[in-house]
Amino acid sequence: MRRTNTFAVRPLSEQDEELLRELLDASASLWNELNYERRQNFFDGDSVWDTADYRKQYVGVLGSATAQQVIRKNSEAWRSFFASREDDEDTAPPGYWGNEDEGRELRTYIRNDQYTLETGERSRLEVPVGQGLKEEYGLGYHDRLRLEVTGDPKWDGEQGRLELYYDEVEDTYRAIQPVTVPDSRRDSPLAEESAALDVGANNLVACTTTTGQQYLYEGRDLFARFRETTEEIARLQSKLREGRYGSRRIRRLYRTRTRRRDHAQDALVRDLIERLYGEGVATVYVGDLTDVLSEHWSAEVNEKTHQFWAYRSFIDRLATTAEEYGITVEVRSEAYTTAECPVCGERDDTERDGDVFRCPCGYEGHADLDASQTFLERQAGEHAVGSMARPVRLKWDDHNWSEIPYSPERARPNEERTNRSTREGKLASVGAA
Repeated sequence: MRRTNTFAVRPLSEQDEELLRELLDASASLWNELNYERRQNFFDGDSVWDTADYRKQYVGVLGSATAQQVIRKNSEAWRSFFASREDDEDTAPPGYWGNEDEGRELRTYIRNDQYTLETGERSRLEVPVGQGLKEEYGLGYHDRLRLEVTGDPKWDGEQGRLELYYDEVEDTYRAIQPVTVPDSRRDSPLAEESAALDVGANNLVACTTTTGQQYLYEGRDLFARFRETTEEIARLQSKLREGRYGSRRIRRLYRTRTRRRDHAQDALVRDLIERLYGEGVATVYVGDLTDVLSEHWSAEVNEKTHQFWAYRSFIDRLATTAEEYGITVEVRSEAYTTAECPVCGERDDTERDGDVFRCPCGYEGHADLDASQTFLERQAGEHAVGSMARPVRLKWDDHNWSEIPYSPERARPNEERTNRSTREGKLASVGAA
């Protein structure tokens, strides 16, 4: 079973940081050169596998093994691209790791037998560098770059290929270490529990589990920042000379906006999956929005779902992270879950006002949480979902998803009436809380 450890990494001196940045930048340069040739070959109808020997070109900086890992990672991206095309998915060829003008994405991959990671009182990571860099920075022939590591490994197992990169949003270096954990050592709490997710516009994710737990990840503040950056990009574009379509500042804003969103999305997925793992969830159902967005949705909702939340990207991250924990993700139709009353089943005359869902039968509830519960009941069965606990609400603080203390003002209607296990006979009372 595959699991992942994540660490913060610190160079021990300014010279070590210069060496590390040069190592990561050279890896990005290798990726970009190779990827450029493969993209040109692809658009010209030629084989993307017929390229120059970039390993030889970069062996002096990266070392043979690391150069080969970057090349292999690029090959994996292209194979994934071709597999998506075979499945009739509308995907673009692998992109670049930044550019020379705006700065490349500092990233590299180290083969599993080429690095040493030790944790404890003096946690450290040692990675190889090319002979040319060793001579430039005064390292001996057998020396490696030594870095300080913070954080304890969550999983212990056979180490895989290490990813080392610079997190521009957090201004820190990070290492991602996949490990293979034998089944006999997993100590997994997985049972037969399930969860369903409603991916929304204002609340990024509303989740309900068959254990009766609900999670709500709020997104209004995040989207407000995204919209502010978008408006600033539009303002700068309006001032460009005729015939120009961008500038260095505009490209930087685009990159910052994307990385800020990706950082929050990565953290959300990790936080959610770890919570579900602790709940004993084995299967996560997520709604398929492919055919949901239509002319009836507002432009703002489409912007949130397509650009800000990047639905496809979210699903990919969710599935990849869930796999680390042995959790299966299944994409299913969630048609009418946001319009269906959980009490009487009415669809046509219900209405939504922000987060509040109302039905002519008198029911009021939280629209997204109710939708996730209805979605779960369709997949797992009505009787599989028990009493609902008070929802856990989470908010992004630029670093973590933190729980919001409960307050009656933020509570959903009927939140005090937490037992909804009697859906066969509906609720005994639906009056306002």
